[in-house]
Formats: sequence, structure tokens, C-alpha cells
Amino acid sequence: MLRIINRQLDAERELKRIGDRTFSGEIEPQEKAVKEIVTTVKNKGDEALLDYTAKFDRQVLEVVNLRVSGSELDAAYQQISQDLLHAIQLACQKIEAFHRQRVPRSWVQFNEDDIVLGKRYTPVDRAGLYVPGGRASYPSTVLMNAIPAKVAKVPRIVMVTPPGEEGKINPAVLVAAQEAGIEEIYRVGGAQAIAALAYGTDTIPKVDVITGPGNIYVTLAKKMVYGTVGIDSLAGPSEVLVIADETANPTHVAVDLLAQAEHDPMAAAILITTDEKLAYQVQKEVTRMLEGHPRKTLTEKAIANYGLAVVVESLEVAAYLSNLFAPEHLELEVSDPWGLIEKIRHAGAIFLGHSTPEAVGDYLAGPNHTLPTSGAARYASALGVETFMKHSSLIQYSDTALKQMSSTIQILAQAEGLPSHGDSVRLRTE
Repeated sequence: MLRIINRQLDAERELKRIGDRTFSGEIEPQEKAVKEIVTTVKNKGDEALLDYTAKFDRQVLEVVNLRVSGSELDAAYQQISQDLLHAIQLACQKIEAFHRQRVPRSWVQFNEDDIVLGKRYTPVDRAGLYVPGGRASYPSTVLMNAIPAKVAKVPRIVMVTPPGEEGKINPAVLVAAQEAGIEEIYRVGGAQAIAALAYGTDTIPKVDVITGPGNIYVTLAKKMVYGTVGIDSLAGPSEVLVIADETANPTHVAVDLLAQAEHDPMAAAILITTDEKLAYQVQKEVTRMLEGHPRKTLTEKAIANYGLAVVVESLEVAAYLSNLFAPEHLELEVSDPWGLIEKIRHAGAIFLGHSTPEAVGDYLAGPNHTLPTSGAARYASALGVETFMKHSSLIQYSDTALKQMSSTIQILAQAEGLPSHGDSVRLRTE
């Protein structure tokens, strides 16, 4: 049952507990296992990938089967409905249109003192996209990772995803990849897939950036290879926080909470409301909806452990608690969401008004659904085009400009005990 809390101090304590859930347990065994997997893949390459795929995914593959064939890609279109194909294509268009607005622009500034400064943005050479399997298939995750990389004009984009029965990949995932412009796909998952992307094998290329969510083993592997490659984030279980007033519909709020809880037993679903009556109505609706839920076992577990309804005296307090938690998804189901947003400082994505459930952001709106979790919204942002790009500073001094700055640079170099730094300027200006 969804718990209801009326005291702010208790709410702060519970929000901290929920926010710390990702690594609150003992993870040393998982870290040890991941380290062994990463090291083995680094040393043995494809051989290790095949061994781990047989061990963890129970699929016996050969090296030649690691890459999804062109015939499989073609066949995938025949295995999904036309309605699903059209939905994927529409989502693709909307996501691409949004991300094209986010491409950073190179710039150069010519100053009057003969100094030229600027910033030049270029894409990475290779990007690796991880798409999870397991409890469900995620064509939307394919689009959210692939399209920003495509818009960034990354020359080579590869995708990895765990194999299902008989080594097959969900056809909707394969179609989504192709619609986003990705055809180099490998049937490998888990920490071993991250290691393959980070270090390369005879079959899978070494990449520069790895993006995409996964389980604890995938997350720890990304953490372990960071520095060898760039990563998007260390994504934890999904979470939603709903701020609601008396104008909110309790049925809508309840289903929005369940929409996050059904992701994972560790997903968090939180309501903060100024209306005590609404809190109890939502509690009742959540219990009712869980009765016949197709994913009842894991959803019920998430609600029991990480579900919460908090009753507060004002929307200001609601905003304070929300900022304390820094949610991945924040819904403002209040009469004046644009007025309340001024008080919101930390959230991965903000959904405004009664007609904007978080699901529109998951699939179709355009902004990326790969978002900071577990409080990371305090300092991090959504995955985007910038994830697949880096920038170089541009600096040019004329002879005159260097002479004007020569003495200042030499003084600073002397203060730091770096004489050759100063000489590199002095010898040019004497």
C-alpha cells in the first residue's frame, strides 16, 4: 500500500532513504564480478563475449552471429504491425526535430586588440549505444540514444543489446534502430557488452562514448571503464515525483505513479500534495489498480518499498521537498504549473499541467528520456546531442597582442616557477 506521511521531518528522512536506494545495499560482490568480466573481455575479446553470453543469457552463439545480419534487419519490418511502425516513425520525427535545436554552434570572436578567441564543436568518431533487454523491450530507448548521436553527425554508431530466445532481438528494437539510422547491431548485453565497447574486440569496435541505461552490472561496468571512454551517466532505477493540489484527478495521479513503479522493483513513485483528501484518494486508487496489474509483483514491491504520499501545508514546501529529492521526472499537476516552476531548481524533466503525463516524454514529445536519477539532477542533465560532441578552444594572438601581454604572462609564469613558460613568450617578443 502507498504510505502517507504528514510530517515534513519524516518526509525529508524518507526522501533521503529513497534517494539513496541505488547503492544503499552491499554491492561489493557485484563490483568484484564486473571487474572480472571487464578484465576478461579486455584480454580475451570475442571468446569472452561468447562464454558470458552462454553463461548469463543462456544463448550459444558463434562469432559470426554476434552481429545482427541484414536479412534479420529486413525481416523485422515484417514482424511488427503497421501501427507500431508508424508510431516509431512519428516518434523518430519529433525526437529528431527537438534535438536539432540543441546542436551546439562553433563560434569565433575577433577582438579589437588582434586577439581571436573561439570554440569549435566536433562529434566523437565512434559511439556505442546500450539498449537493455530483460523484463521488457525498449524501442523508445533506441530512439532516445541513437537520434542525438545521429544529429551530432557521429561517423560510426554501433548498438549492443542482449539476445533473447534463440539469439533473437526484439523486432521493434531492430526497426527503431533502422529508423534512427543504425544498422550495426550486436547481440551482446550486460557488463561484457560495455567492456567490448570500451576496449574493442575483433568483432566489436572500440568506441569513444557509451550511452544507455542498464542493470546494476551495466552501471558498474560503465563506471569502471569511464576514463577509457566517456559515458552519459550512471543511471539508477526510474523515479517520478508528482506535486499536486486540489485540482488534480486522483485516478490520473495514481496511474502516473504506477507508470514508474512498473519499470522495476526499485523504481520510486512519490506524491507531494497540499490536499490530504487527494492523498487518501490516490492511495485507494493505487491499491485498486494494482489488483489486476499485469506486472503486479514487481510494481507492488516498488510501491511498498519506494512509494510515498506526502501531505504538506503549501506548494512552497512541496517545491522545497522536490528540490531536496531532485527527481528524474517531475509532474506539476497543479492549477498554475508555470507559476510553481519558478520555485523548482532540480529535476531531470518537468511535465506541466494535468494533461502532460510523464509517458509523453518517454515516447513522443521530443526531449530525451535518458535522465539523471538518484539526485543527480542537482548537477546533471538529460542525454543530448552534446553527449556525443566535444569542443576545442580556439586562440590566436597577433605579434602586437603578444607583446602587449608579454610582461603579464612572464610575471605569472615566474610566480609559478615555470621559467620556460615565460621564455616561450619573451623570446618571441624581444
